Parts: sequence; C-alpha cells; structure tokens
Amino acid sequence: MTDILHLRDHGEAVAHFRHALIGALLARDLSHGELASALRALSQKRHRPPDSDDTRSYSVPTLERWLYAFRSGGMQALRPAGRSDRGRGRLLGAELRTLLCDIRREHPDASVPLILRTLEADGRIERGKVSASTVRKLLREQGLDRVAVRNGQGPKTRLRWQTALPDALWQGDVCHGPTLTLGGQRTPVRIHGLIDDYSRYLVALEAHPTERENDMLGVLVRAIRIHGKPDTLYLDNGSTYRGDTLRTACSRLGISLLHTRPYDPAAKGKMERFWRRLREQCLDHLGNIQSLDDVNARLRAFLDRYYLHQPHAGLLGRSPASHYDVAERIPSRIEENVLRQALTVRETRRVRRDTTLAVDGETYEIDQGYLAGRTVTVGYCWLDNPRRPWIEADGQTFPCHVVDPERNAHRARPPRRPCPPSPARPSRSTPVSR
Repeated sequence: MTDILHLRDHGEAVAHFRHALIGALLARDLSHGELASALRALSQKRHRPPDSDDTRSYSVPTLERWLYAFRSGGMQALRPAGRSDRGRGRLLGAELRTLLCDIRREHPDASVPLILRTLEADGRIERGKVSASTVRKLLREQGLDRVAVRNGQGPKTRLRWQTALPDALWQGDVCHGPTLTLGGQRTPVRIHGLIDDYSRYLVALEAHPTERENDMLGVLVRAIRIHGKPDTLYLDNGSTYRGDTLRTACSRLGISLLHTRPYDPAAKGKMERFWRRLREQCLDHLGNIQSLDDVNARLRAFLDRYYLHQPHAGLLGRSPASHYDVAERIPSRIEENVLRQALTVRETRRVRRDTTLAVDGETYEIDQGYLAGRTVTVGYCWLDNPRRPWIEADGQTFPCHVVDPERNAHRARPPRRPCPPSPARPSRSTPVSR
C-alpha cells in the first residue's frame, strides 16, 4: 500500500492546474510568433478549474502572465494571491474598525447584530451599509470573536457532558419567538421547552403569550403526566424559574431544582442548540398564523417530522425518540392525588372588613362574618381551573366563593359573630318544678 499524495490547500491545487495548462509551452523552445500562435490556440480551449462544476476558457494575456510568472518564480508564483484588505472590510474605515474592536473588548458577550443596531441608531453607521459577516471577519482576524474572548475570560474549563440515563435531568428554557398580529393585537410568542439531557428528547414544547411561573408550571405538569418525573430540573436564573410554588412543588415531588450561573447560557448548550434549529427550520417560516393554537400545531409537526425521529449527530446518528425509549428507562409515574398535594398552595391573607380577600388575582368572599379583619391561611390547588380556594382558621376549613355584588345587594347579611347554640327544650315527660 502506498500513501496518497494530497495537495495542501486550494491555492496549491490552482497552481498545479495553471502549470498543467502552460506545461506544454514551457517544454518547447518557441519563437515569439510561435508562442503567440500557441497561446491563441490554447485560449480557445475550455478547461475545468479546481472545485468547479463548469468549464471555462482563459484569455491570451492571462496565459502569458502565468507563463512568465512560472519562469520567474516557479510553482509558488502560480498560486493565487489573496486580497490585500482581507478581513478588514472595504466599507470599514480605520476609525470604525478600531471602534468595533474596542466595543468587543469592553462587551465580550454582545452579539454582532446588537453592536450594529446600536451604532446605526447612534448614526455612526449607515443603516444596512455594513453586514454582520463583515464585522465577524474583522473580529475573527483580530482574535476577538465571542468564543475566543469568552473562553479566555472564563474561570473554568467547559467540558461536554451528559447524564447516564433518561429522565435523570431535564433542561428548561424559554425561546423568544416572533411577535404576531392576532385579532388586531400584537402578541409576543414565548416558546417554553423541556429537553431530556440524555437523549435530547423534547418532553414538552408549547407556545404561550407570556413567560410567567404559571406558564412554566403548566408545561412541567403536562410533561410529568405523560413521561413521569425527572430526578433533576436544570433551569436558568430568570424570574420564571425562581417562584416559591415551583420550588415547593419540586421539593414535595422529590425533584432536585438546579439553576445555572447568571449570564451563562452556554451551560444549557443542548437547549440552546435546539432553539437555534427550531428558529432556522420552523419559527422563521411560520407563514400565515391565526392563533397560538396554530403555532403549537406547527411546533408539534416540526417535532414529529423533523426532529424526534431524525438522526442526531450528538447521539452518533440515533434519533432522540429511540434514544429516549430505551429498555433501561423506567418512568417515575406520579399519582394524581400526589400531584395535587404537591401543587397545593397555602398563603397568608387578611380578610377585609367586607369579608372579601384576593386569591391569585381574583376576589373571593366568605360567609363567616366574624373572620373579617383577621389574618387567616388561604389554600388552593394550583391544578384547579378555576380556583376553588378555602380558608383555614381555628382548626376549621371554610369554603370561599367568587364575589357577586349584585346578588349581595338582595341577600341577608351573614352574622358578624357565630350564633350561640339554642337552649335545649325540656321534654314533656320531665315534671316542671313550681
């Protein structure tokens, strides 16, 4: 077996191609007239240059320039010369190049589109005059691309990692989708997702108009009902994932709740990589959308057709669906009553003088007038929609109901104090003393 001799780069391939064209002329001792005639004949032939699908012909001055270049400098002179302004951007002046490099040093996490939008808004760059790729080339040539800058400043070495089994860890995040006009109103699209770290399987993917804790809890509950509970939930530091209800529910269900370090999106690299794919293949091409239900239908179609059952490079060609449904996976199912207990919320409230109190943005009232002005414990199950709260006071439980002001205008007022028990009447068989 002999080793195959490979060309080092595209420039060397071009040099060998040019030498092959003029090689016959170099080997012959031609007069000036014979050389001119041979160059004209060669210029009428078509040739296929390296890495090209089409053939083309070359002019007599081009062939003559190659001929004399080889005679003076050999093969090295036949290599194509690079542009003198490579990496600097012809539209970027010296002052602007310096400014861009200084901005990247001061703000290493700022993206190139953000830098360009800021400079355009400030009037330093004409809108649309400089492309993001031109700025990236400049920063890369100066060693200031985001990866190099971030890795140079990071306190730790980042390693590729994953869990050993499915459902050992779920990563959660929110992707900001496009703002749609639905029903004449501008509606933001927030994509809530949960991905299994071991298999890259999306256990939940839903579109909502907001990114509140209630949205996150709904996504998590529906994923647990279908797939069972994970051992660990890995979230970022946003307010969506820092609520007391989520923390208490995870504690009651035996789920470890972990948060990434602030301003470290790369810690959830698998989730971020999925968001990038979702944007490129789905969110950027939504088309005609009438409601958020249409967005959710598109998300489900994307998962079924283009993600869950497609080969994944990070899984050595296996699909996320096959990698998630392995024989070793034993779903940790949660009974509905256990789920209700985990999501039972108890809060302290003061009953107003009109026997009303606010629960989760709704006003309720109680029939126990003597509790007016007192501080009581209000409980409700987060799974109930609408809410059915209750009051816990003096070792007793009292129901609450939504205030109906019109009905209250025509019904009797509840007693302020508990009615004392009626005295027992003497029976007829008992003689009455006189």
